[in-house]
Amino acid sequence: MKISVIGGGNVGATCALMIVQQKLGDVVLVDIVEGMPQGKALDVAEAAPVNRYESHILGTNKYEDIAGADIVVVTAGLPRKPGMTRMDLLQKNAEIVTHAAEHIKKLAPKSIIVMITNPLDVMTYVAWKVSGFPKQRVVGMAGVLDSTRYRHFISLEMKIAMEDIHAMVLGGHGDTMVPLPRYSTVSGIPLTQLLSTETIARLVDRTRKGGTEIVNLLKTGSAYYAPAASAVQMVEAIVRDSRRLLPASAYLEGEFGLKEVFAGVPVIIGKNGVEKIVEIELTVDEKEALRKSAADVSEGIADWKKITGN
Repeated sequence: MKISVIGGGNVGATCALMIVQQKLGDVVLVDIVEGMPQGKALDVAEAAPVNRYESHILGTNKYEDIAGADIVVVTAGLPRKPGMTRMDLLQKNAEIVTHAAEHIKKLAPKSIIVMITNPLDVMTYVAWKVSGFPKQRVVGMAGVLDSTRYRHFISLEMKIAMEDIHAMVLGGHGDTMVPLPRYSTVSGIPLTQLLSTETIARLVDRTRKGGTEIVNLLKTGSAYYAPAASAVQMVEAIVRDSRRLLPASAYLEGEFGLKEVFAGVPVIIGKNGVEKIVEIELTVDEKEALRKSAADVSEGIADWKKITGN
């Protein structure tokens, strides 16, 4: 399996490391900064004798090296800075993702694209539109990251093992994401039976602000360990065809009453990418929250279309 990672910054390099550590395939790490992907790839390769992985990793400045990739993880883009929203990044990162998608279309036409670049759902749409790939082969990280943050916060609150916690977060990857306490469980017990309404509301709020909290602490960067781990979980599901049910950004054509937009929904991920979108029952309030979240993404898509004339 050949897995290309476009963007050699903290997220991309961490993705590359985790992919070889989990023995998912050979990795090509691409970045425009001369020497950076080569240096990081060499560093990862030199850790192989200790960490016991055999996968080959190549650092390069040439897009041509992604030729024939089975999966392409796109992390390239500017990180958020304090005070910036994900939508503030729209114009510049859309240019970067467009450039990447054009090369993916040409050099890896049978690949599956896993999008990480923010604003996540809009960039996933851009990659889908520019590549011309079937909707099943373009998927955004979205709820996988949001759900793992939610699980962590629940674990801290309850002082309970994280492996017993399952969480579901829908909607756009941003401030209007929709954590679903009814579908979040501890060993099968709904969170609503274990924690007070006030406590759940506090955990939901922290989940929504999870990325911003890290940005404000770092001051000169944004999260990369959890985003990389979340992306690699999706890559693993594709490589191993494990058909994991995960909340991820997928293209909707009427599901949940939403059309022509990428948004986080429950999907089954396997060797073909998005194997199936799973529609779950939502309350009136949950449906409205999901609609509002998707509307924010649609607004970002409209802004991109306006900028590019598409």
